[in-house]
Amino acid sequence: MLDQLTEFAGNHPYLVIAFVVLLALTFFNEMKIATQRFASLTPSAAVQIMNNEDVVLLDVREPSETVGGKIAKAIQIPVGAVAKRISELEKHKNKTMLVYCKTGARSGLACKELSKQGFDKVYSLKGGITAWQEAHLPISKK
Repeated sequence: MLDQLTEFAGNHPYLVIAFVVLLALTFFNEMKIATQRFASLTPSAAVQIMNNEDVVLLDVREPSETVGGKIAKAIQIPVGAVAKRISELEKHKNKTMLVYCKTGARSGLACKELSKQGFDKVYSLKGGITAWQEAHLPISKK
């Protein structure tokens, strides 16, 4: 069997290289997920936590993106300004933080920053406000 593997690798070096690269990328992605200090929540899981805990909502979209509405009582700080405006969130350090953006990509960056600044209970809304709306959950236009 080892002879067949060696022969295959010799005949198909690009396939072997692609396999090794994909294997390495998968490993690094899984390690990144395993070592992150925040979790992602589906909209239904987020509602359960909101009903049972004192949750602070953080909307990290740009102001122009919030014209369609946001989750009621959310604090709006663009993801690029979270590090600079962390003092505005310090009073909520011991509370559960639920961070969201449009699709869930930028909220992870904000969650990393919050975790780095000592926030312990940090969650990212999986799918962002888009998933929230698709689940027919309420948004506020104020």
